[in-house]
Amino acid sequence: MNFDRRDFLGLSVAGGALALAGPLARNARAAREKELNILCWEGYNSDEVLDPFRRQTGAKVSAESGTSDPDMINKLRAGEVNVWDVINVNQPWAREQMWPEKLIKPLTKERFEPFFGDMMAPFDKGYKWSYADSGELIGIVQRFGPFNFVVNTDKVSRATAEDEGFDLFNEASNAKKYGILTYDNWNIYHMCVGAGVDPFAKHSQAEIDAFEKIARAWFKGAKLLTDDLVAMNLALINGEIDFYLTGGTYTASPARLDGATNIRGITPKRGPMNGKGGIVWVEVTSVVNNPQVSPLAEDFLAYVQEPEACHAVAFAEGTYNPVTQMGNPKVFERFSKDELDAIQWDSLEEEMANSVDYQINPDYEVMDKIYNAAKREA
Repeated sequence: MNFDRRDFLGLSVAGGALALAGPLARNARAAREKELNILCWEGYNSDEVLDPFRRQTGAKVSAESGTSDPDMINKLRAGEVNVWDVINVNQPWAREQMWPEKLIKPLTKERFEPFFGDMMAPFDKGYKWSYADSGELIGIVQRFGPFNFVVNTDKVSRATAEDEGFDLFNEASNAKKYGILTYDNWNIYHMCVGAGVDPFAKHSQAEIDAFEKIARAWFKGAKLLTDDLVAMNLALINGEIDFYLTGGTYTASPARLDGATNIRGITPKRGPMNGKGGIVWVEVTSVVNNPQVSPLAEDFLAYVQEPEACHAVAFAEGTYNPVTQMGNPKVFERFSKDELDAIQWDSLEEEMANSVDYQINPDYEVMDKIYNAAKREA
């Protein structure tokens, strides 16, 4: 029988390499059975989250936190699909970029779809961002939160802030009363909203011009620019500023848990996004299309559904957030009254109703150049 030696194990071999290929492949697979690499937003890299899984599996678990969704995805595009097993990003990227580019793998529906039954609405039934158009389950959702702006309610009431929305930053009398937490992509979205523009639609030149006007005005009127949420909250507590963007439960919760409950994330009641004024982020965790993906990848996604792990993820070091699994009474009961207050549980349902999902801005590159020019000139 004639055959090509490449038919063995799907490998290209020459000479003595054929004899080694099988054992080497088996050794590589065996090594991966006790190794897991996670690329994620901060929190999933916390030892509080990871140590119980390490003890359960006896595995070496490494995690690296990213600085933006595009940066993490670009790592996979640059060849790091061979490094990572799990990736955790915000909701549009799995469905709209990573899945079409074959950077992630489908999950086992029989194993993971039952978890959705314990999630709170709107995540409990066929949540759009967890599925590909073709029906594959491509990610599990967990942390989420409205993300708009934050006020000191001793200076600006919640009712006023919700009614005025981002027009607070447009009022000339508020110049030098606010800060900008420089989370650049979010700032761009919120400057669009402040200009009366839907950030997630294709934009006309007039809308881009309106965005530029707001970007320049807000940077000029800001008293404080920083990417440090702790510094921004301190400025708010100390009276240096009265409110700031970008922010929400994610940034306000540490101050609230420390007792500063006058620091509050605000979701506008109305705006240019089909009448809504707020944006909500939802993290989607997926399995990377690593040719030698760790068998622990799906095990980790199942582990973080456990009640104790859910609470650890929600209150991982640094910032605190609700999790979709709080629809499960066994998860919810783990949250203390103070913790629920820190994540603004009292208004969460209303804020979600006034928000649209974080999506991809089709004119981001154009707006990013305008934004950075305005920031440099501030």
